[in-house]
Amino acid sequence: MSKQVPFSLRIFVADGDPDGLRLVERSNWIGKALMFPRAIYPQVRNRSEFLQTGVYLLLGPRPKGDGEMLYVGEGDPVRPRLESHYANKDFWTRAVFFVAPGQLNKAHVQYLEAQLVNRATAAKRMPLDNANKPSDPTLSEADRADMDVFLDNILGMLPVLGIHAFEQSSPAVVKGETTLTCQGRGVTAQGHDTPQGFIVQSGSFAAIDEVPSLKQHLPNVCAARADLLQNGVLVHDEKRLRFAQDYTFNSPSLASSVVLGRSSNGRTEWKDASGKTLKQLQEAQAEN
Repeated sequence: MSKQVPFSLRIFVADGDPDGLRLVERSNWIGKALMFPRAIYPQVRNRSEFLQTGVYLLLGPRPKGDGEMLYVGEGDPVRPRLESHYANKDFWTRAVFFVAPGQLNKAHVQYLEAQLVNRATAAKRMPLDNANKPSDPTLSEADRADMDVFLDNILGMLPVLGIHAFEQSSPAVVKGETTLTCQGRGVTAQGHDTPQGFIVQSGSFAAIDEVPSLKQHLPNVCAARADLLQNGVLVHDEKRLRFAQDYTFNSPSLASSVVLGRSSNGRTEWKDASGKTLKQLQEAQAEN
């Protein structure tokens, strides 16, 4: 994404239910997002926005383990595609799509779809249900520039809407943050606590296996380790696992538990160079 600038969102709760249909508009932007749970699709599908050209995301629980999985698609218009997914694709429980009346054509949304799939694949934060990787359509230089701006607006809105599948850890995010270390079971990992989550640095190590009780008591940690191995975030390195890239976890405890292969409290496992725990550092910051 380009340099971050402040912006505002206007959320209209169309049916009065905060968990129902929501229309989201961004300041100084021609686009619009619609979010809704799958259960109300038959009631909302006749709205005019569903007959417009757009790009959409379907989200729902993973078949195994905690967390969600994702499907990215496009439609010209979006309604026939959503009709098909409502009838034939079981996993999703909520959807969001982006339109811009009169501004998007088929090639535009194909480009947006391809870029979103590429970014979700690179971020490795959520499994993709897409069977095929879409290819970029042919766009003029001007159209491509316009769609890159449109994409930046989408990517800026999604975390506010609770969707973090496209966020990649980067040095810019952790610049100036205190480096924390987690050690145990023969491995050492470094990381940073940030507003986006807890980032474990590339080159950190994780235990090669899990303690026997972990699968019974914390199956989500086992599932997270399996996902990271499958996605190539964790790779085998002799008798350890190594982080091949920076990776953002939802919490310090999930990060330390994945590293150690056992249950752990991240606020006490992660320590700075002087030995102060993350808990102590946070408490000291709260007092200032």
